[in-house]
Order: sequence, then structure tokens, then C-alpha cells
Amino acid sequence: MQMMMQQKLRLFLEEKVSQYNRPGFIQDDPIFVPHRFAEKADREIAGFLSATLAWGRRKSIVNNGMRLMRLMDNSPSDFVRRFSEKDLQRFNGFVHRTFCATDLSFFLYSLKNIYQNYGGLEAVFHEGASRGSGLKDGICYFREVFFCLPHPARTLKHVSNPAAGSAAKRLNMFLRWMIRKDEGGVDFGIWDAFEPRDLYCPLDVHSGRVARRLGLLCRKQNDWKAVEELTASLKQLDADDPVRYDFALFGMGVFDPLGV
Repeated sequence: MQMMMQQKLRLFLEEKVSQYNRPGFIQDDPIFVPHRFAEKADREIAGFLSATLAWGRRKSIVNNGMRLMRLMDNSPSDFVRRFSEKDLQRFNGFVHRTFCATDLSFFLYSLKNIYQNYGGLEAVFHEGASRGSGLKDGICYFREVFFCLPHPARTLKHVSNPAAGSAAKRLNMFLRWMIRKDEGGVDFGIWDAFEPRDLYCPLDVHSGRVARRLGLLCRKQNDWKAVEELTASLKQLDADDPVRYDFALFGMGVFDPLGV
């Protein structure tokens, strides 16, 4: 009976993945911003910054992400590599919710340091994952490297820390974009150092609510333990690409909240 229920759930979620994992999903999603670029480093940097802004109204996230790309001359990789103090003034007044020009300035300095001295974003996450037992350790190491420069205390809150219990939704979403090999044309799959099975499912209020109603998640808090529980449940449905079901959970939570 349990196997039959699992099969029915898998088929239901597969239908929802097909509904939301498609190019039409992109336009109103934060991933629209890095989709404007073709080069790997541009997609990485645009993706990381767009994911950082990804809380609040989706339209505002995309609009502010595109505004940020214009401020970076629509060439994020080149801009980060040559970023210096003389560029700071152009970001005066930039704000997205609690993320302001002070935070953004440090982000740009830190990204420059990562690309100059650590081999780029993929290399940092891979180093951390290799030192530990997977992408949780990759995220923690990335955060350590990211804040190795002198930084404003206020900016710490904009890079989540799963070691402190955070669900790290935006970082897990960014990693999904970079790692998943996606036939649907949404995720990029440009990081060869990882496999889709290595990912953790992004968890927020929308996907968490749907996951609990479907019996995929019992834990009430949206924290890292819940991320691990949800990802383990999804691996029972697809061990090689469990996070593909994020499209179904998030899509139902946002676009069909009465259907679950």
C-alpha cells in the first residue's frame, strides 16, 4: 500500500514538474536575470546576486536584479573583476528590502576576491564540500570565504548559515540553478564538480506548506533539519535528481495554493 501511495505521489508531482519546469516559468522568476547571459561567470555572478535578492514580491526581485545588472554595465563578470572604490558611487541609493548599497558594495569586493584568489564560486563550494561531507559543508565554507575580508556586521545576515540552523533557501536555489542538468530549459547545469543528487531542496513558506500537505515533510519549522528531511523524502521519489520536484512544490504553493 505504501509503495502504491508513493507511486501515485510521484506521478502527481511529475505532472506538476512538467507544468512548471519550462521556459515560460522563467520570465517572472529570479532566474530570469542570469538567463540574460551566455558566459559561465556572468551567469554565476548574476545568479548569485539575483538569488541574494530573492525574497519579497517576485516582480520586485526581477526588476531590482535587472537594475543591478544595468549598474554593472550588463557585464557582471568583467565588472566584478575590475571593481574598485571609484565604482561605489553608482550604487548609492540601491536597495531591495533590507539589502542596501552598503551590503552590495561588500558583496562586490568579496566576489572580486573569490574570483581573483579562490578560482571562482564553483571552486569555493567544491572545496568546502570536499573538505566535509557534502553541499552543506560547501555552503558553510563558502560563507567563511565570503566574509574573510573586513565586512559590515549588518551584511552577515544576507548570506545564510546552515550550521546555525538556517534553511539557506536562496543559496540552495542558486546551487540548483548552477548544478541541475535541466531538459526543461530552466536550470543551467554549468557546474560539473557536482551532481544533481548532491543538492538540497530550497525550502520556503510556499514549498514547505505544500510538502507538509503531501506528507513529504513533518517538521514544523522551516530550518535546515526540515531541508534535510524534505530532501530525503524527495530522494525516495528520484534519487538522482530529487530537487527537480522543487518546481512542483514551489509552483503549487505560489500559483495553485488552493489545489493542495
